[in-house]
Amino acid sequence: MSSPEDDEARLAPVRAQLKTLPLAPGIYRMLAADGSVLYVGKAKVLKNRVSSYFLKNVASPKTRALVERIHAIEITITASETEALLLEQTLIKSLKPPYNILLRDDKSYPYVFLSEGEAWPRLAFHRGSKQQKGRYFGPFPSSTAVRDSLSLLQKLFMVRQCEDSTFRNRERPCLQYQIRRCRAPCVGYISAEDYRRDVENTRLFLEGRNEEVTDNLIARMSMASEALDFEQAAVYRDQLAALRRVQEQQFVLKDIGSADVFGVAAQPGGVCLQVLYVRDGRVLGTKAWQPALFGETEVVDILSEFLPSFYLQAGLEGGGGRDLPREIILPVELPDAAVLVEAIRSQYGREVEIKSRVRETRAAWLEMAQRNAEAGLAAGLANRSHIARRFADLQQVLGLDEPVQRMECFDISHTMGEATVASCVVFDGQGPKKSDYRRFNIEGITPGDDYAAMQQALTRRYSRLVKGEGALPDILFIDGGKGQLAQAVAVMQELAVSSVLLVGIAKGEGRKPGLETLHFADGHSLSLNADSPALHLIQHIRDEAHRFAITGHRERRQKARTTSSLESIPGVGPTRRRALIQHFGGLQEVRRASARDLATVPGISETLAQAIHAALHSH
Repeated sequence: MSSPEDDEARLAPVRAQLKTLPLAPGIYRMLAADGSVLYVGKAKVLKNRVSSYFLKNVASPKTRALVERIHAIEITITASETEALLLEQTLIKSLKPPYNILLRDDKSYPYVFLSEGEAWPRLAFHRGSKQQKGRYFGPFPSSTAVRDSLSLLQKLFMVRQCEDSTFRNRERPCLQYQIRRCRAPCVGYISAEDYRRDVENTRLFLEGRNEEVTDNLIARMSMASEALDFEQAAVYRDQLAALRRVQEQQFVLKDIGSADVFGVAAQPGGVCLQVLYVRDGRVLGTKAWQPALFGETEVVDILSEFLPSFYLQAGLEGGGGRDLPREIILPVELPDAAVLVEAIRSQYGREVEIKSRVRETRAAWLEMAQRNAEAGLAAGLANRSHIARRFADLQQVLGLDEPVQRMECFDISHTMGEATVASCVVFDGQGPKKSDYRRFNIEGITPGDDYAAMQQALTRRYSRLVKGEGALPDILFIDGGKGQLAQAVAVMQELAVSSVLLVGIAKGEGRKPGLETLHFADGHSLSLNADSPALHLIQHIRDEAHRFAITGHRERRQKARTTSSLESIPGVGPTRRRALIQHFGGLQEVRRASARDLATVPGISETLAQAIHAALHSH
């Protein structure tokens, strides 16, 4: 720990700079000793905001921890506070400073897509840019919520959900027709007019206009009955019954609204933010974040930093950003709400309202979001406490002098030697640290040689770490017995790494959990009781390594089996590959073709044809 004299010497240039800061809006970057950016912030008045970090008796633990690392400050003056806010979010997204809230979930939100402009529209799951012609309903908080909605819509209205290529090439109805989930428009089992009405009811339902859907179905049932078409009337009757059951079960609020509703729970040990998504009066679900805030517990400060990242960073790479609601409902009043509203207007061209004083329905939404946040925080804190007990027990049973801060575990996965993948998973005091997980595609070994695969993966991993590209673990677990452990010992000796405890995890009789044996580099072994918290932690990291390895292996194997062998031939890009496939009718026919036949394809010269023929017959 540095002395007060050292701190004063470190901050002397910074304090001198404070006197020269302008009374203007802008952004500031706090820099560490190595020049890396610790924190990016925006200010309405740079001089006042930056100077506040260096006052005596600063209450925020986060601010105190930040100031202890500051060696320099850089500023950028902007024309307005709104411009400063937008620039701040751009820099946070690109620099990822450790003292800013970082939204690590960069995946776009999923939607239900209803196509337009075609005779037989389709429903589909959608994520990403909205380039297809049609309506997008959402966003939903998870892919599961979208798939549940699609399943419900299949039962209610039976609008097709198959791919267009499948739809165009059907000659007879598929299984969806047999189980009454589709009316087989692909083979003309429903008229275009009836199908159009089903599509219209689907759209109304997704817009939350259930009463109109009910009225439409009642009218159509009556018309069918009057026309003595009792079979069709029964279809409408069944749809009405299903729709009413859905309305009874769903949490749908009467007044139409589109809002993101935030709940925040904060304690010195952690923070949980929950956002409740409401679209067209229907609560679609919730999503939680538990950002590391270095002890920051003031709800207004948490939201002031979180909300700009949540709404503005999503639009920095184009594509329209998040699906914006009409209202943002918060548990506290936000002092800089007007700046955020103006920034959203500037970036998206959309108007939103930020509210904190709400009544009736919106108050119920806010209460629901808050309850979810409190429950999420309680679960997170309980999980951290549970993990801490396991780490402490592991330290005790292994006889370690220092607490375990970081562990890594390796596993190998392949199918009879095909597409071998090694996984490395990392646990720290918070549990799995997925941002540090790594996979290694194993090449150049005898297929099925797990020892060689382990040796290659460990060498690649720890050659980088000893060069300072990451942190070495306190314990390295190997999923395997003495043979696999020997590979780790050899690699670590070769790299002159002696500070890592090496442990092999050998499965017990019948591979039953609780019967594992731990093997150590010095030759001794240890078996723990089945109810040991330390063993449960070891099983957790071992199982996570296995899951991560087998997932990577399956992805690699699937890619290898679905990738055309033409893709690896120099000079054969997507256009020429497509021309070859179309000309010969498939890859097998391309393989059978002679070099002379290949040269007849437009865009394929005789030289390239010879190269293609040689590449396809080299094995």
